[in-house]
Amino acid sequence: MRTLWKGAVSFGLVNIPVKMYVATENKDIKFNYLHRECMGPIQYRKWCSQCDREISSEEIVRGYEYQKGNYVIINEADLERIPLENTKTIDILDFVDLQQVDPIYFDRSYYLEPSPGGEKAYTLLIEAMSQTGKVAVARVIIRTKQTLAALRVKDNVLIMETIFYPDEIRSPDTLNTGVGLSKLHDNEIKMAVSLIDNLSTDFDPSRYENEYRKALWELIESKIVGKEVAVSPPTAEKGNVVDLMEALKASVKLAEENRNPAKEPSGKKKGGRQRKTGS
Repeated sequence: MRTLWKGAVSFGLVNIPVKMYVATENKDIKFNYLHRECMGPIQYRKWCSQCDREISSEEIVRGYEYQKGNYVIINEADLERIPLENTKTIDILDFVDLQQVDPIYFDRSYYLEPSPGGEKAYTLLIEAMSQTGKVAVARVIIRTKQTLAALRVKDNVLIMETIFYPDEIRSPDTLNTGVGLSKLHDNEIKMAVSLIDNLSTDFDPSRYENEYRKALWELIESKIVGKEVAVSPPTAEKGNVVDLMEALKASVKLAEENRNPAKEPSGKKKGGRQRKTGS
């Protein structure tokens, strides 16, 4: 992995030198846009609508639109005057319980690796956080951008999650949150809880895969080798479920059958198809 950032974790009076690596990657299949007639790649140019010509990067400035069509220009000198010291440290501010941090705050994940000389302090911080069950809330500057972060332990490695500031989380107040609780029947709630209980298991990420991406790869590979691509006929749309209780009962029954595959109807031998538990 390529080192993204080098600095230190500031833990009280202790500085732990670390290297930062991006912990995740997007594996979406990307396409290039081509001209249908000649298969030439489509280019995207920097075009000034006012001058009606292509411009270079040196001619471009940052502009903030404070009114429609009116901009205030911000240049590099303006940015340098902002009193923000890039200390190259991840400054731990507080320790909190992970359950108190709603997942909506998490943005991107990074691995933190100890640099030479910081191994013992790195291990000490991991052990202390593991014993207390706490995560650290910190502040860090990455590429001139200051952000909040949460440091947590996974597989004896420090992981830093950049997190949004509170004013960056949109309010759900304008959303439709459904009917009032008083309009639900007790039996409906019991059935829903029973369905969740039957579908509950330990989280195992290896059980899940991107089925669309897999099918898309198969399509691409078949076209490369010149095979004929079979297209399945569209399935009929399902109607709206009117009876919530009946839908819940059917779901609970199906979940129970999947959880207990050994139960067979009378007159049939055991050893039929078992529930698939792998990915």
